[in-house]
Amino acid sequence: MKQRGLRAANIMILPACLRHPALFIALALSFSTSGHSETATKPLRVYILAGQSNMVGSGALSTLDAIGDDPATAPLLERMLNAEGKPRTCEQVWISSLNGKYRTAGGEGFGKLSPGYGLRKEDPTLPGDCIGPEYTFGLTMDEHYDGPTLLIKTAWGGKSLHLDYRPPSAGPYVLPDEKREKLVANGKLEKVLADNAEYSGKYYGLMMNHVRKVLSDIPRVYPDYDEAAGYELAGFVWFQGWNDYVALADYPLSNGDEQYAPYGELLAHFIRDVRKDLEAPELPFVIGVMGTNGNHTPGLFNEGGQSQLRMERFRKAMAAPSLLPEFEGIVIAVPTAPFWDDEIAALGMKQLEIKRMRSLIDKKSPQGPNADGSMSQEEKKKFLEDFTAETFSPEELALKARATAAGGFVHYYGSAKFYAQAGEAFARALLQANEQQEESK
Repeated sequence: MKQRGLRAANIMILPACLRHPALFIALALSFSTSGHSETATKPLRVYILAGQSNMVGSGALSTLDAIGDDPATAPLLERMLNAEGKPRTCEQVWISSLNGKYRTAGGEGFGKLSPGYGLRKEDPTLPGDCIGPEYTFGLTMDEHYDGPTLLIKTAWGGKSLHLDYRPPSAGPYVLPDEKREKLVANGKLEKVLADNAEYSGKYYGLMMNHVRKVLSDIPRVYPDYDEAAGYELAGFVWFQGWNDYVALADYPLSNGDEQYAPYGELLAHFIRDVRKDLEAPELPFVIGVMGTNGNHTPGLFNEGGQSQLRMERFRKAMAAPSLLPEFEGIVIAVPTAPFWDDEIAALGMKQLEIKRMRSLIDKKSPQGPNADGSMSQEEKKKFLEDFTAETFSPEELALKARATAAGGFVHYYGSAKFYAQAGEAFARALLQANEQQEESK
């Protein structure tokens, strides 16, 4: 096995580009696009993608057509489709994706990059009906690198950085005092301590083990691998955050503006450890900064629990490692809030009204129409159908069916449009890093 490392470079990502994705993409589009001639002489570029459920990806294939409704993203959809108008399969990009349910390592799916490497509800080894960031990430790499590319993706829903992905150099997870006191009072301390001992850093280990497994036998995943040309570890993408954002016992509000600062410190440990363990000290690293709630347009997100303030603090902590002198130019924070769709969020808030009404009916709440509990199942169903028709216009219902799927706001309403834009942005950031590393050789 022959590995070639990409050298580091001073990579300038202009702040304006990060604030305005259209400018970022316009800049990146200046990269040359070429065919795939003489690929056998090119080293295999390997990119690692890791995170939790948003890296898994719940962008439903049923929502792909909605990408074309927006003039800003219609060209992206065109690139995603083949001559027959179907999502295309890459001939020069291969993927190995490890995913499982709850606290299992799960199974591996691998092959040429195609749709279906997002959420796999039944069997993780078989194609599903969703995409994550990997799809347009790979398509973009395919368009801009005249050689083969391999994606190694490891992602599990509901995983935190402070526990599950905890990097080795951060030391074992330690329960916060307040959390410990509550567990003592409830008689659950011993069980939780045992769980923490088992899962502290477990998914970091599973991630690294899978990466090593793939790299130790590349032809298993990419049959045409050229041993003489070797491979380059060309970049790492991290897209995670929700389970840390909501872990208020570990990141208490009482810490003020520094509430989530420990997350940034953990992520810096994570980057150092990944590079050390892969023997790639200058590996370019992209941090996908969580985009939930977008720019917090009033009325289009749940404002409880100081969610806007907390999200602003969390995004700052996520991006913090990119500002450290040791990571200058080779750790890049890419915001995903600009890819949040307010029109879809408006539909989500209306759907929340339906959910609340259903709860009032089922619980026979005094505030609801079933206070005396006399409604039959058919009457409940008819009431909710009428309430839905009053809440949504016909046009809104049509858009909801076309542009959204399961997952709710935490998973960007199942919109493939979000995941497609995020994947492309991650790829372009690493392409710029790769290009400047090549120029520095």
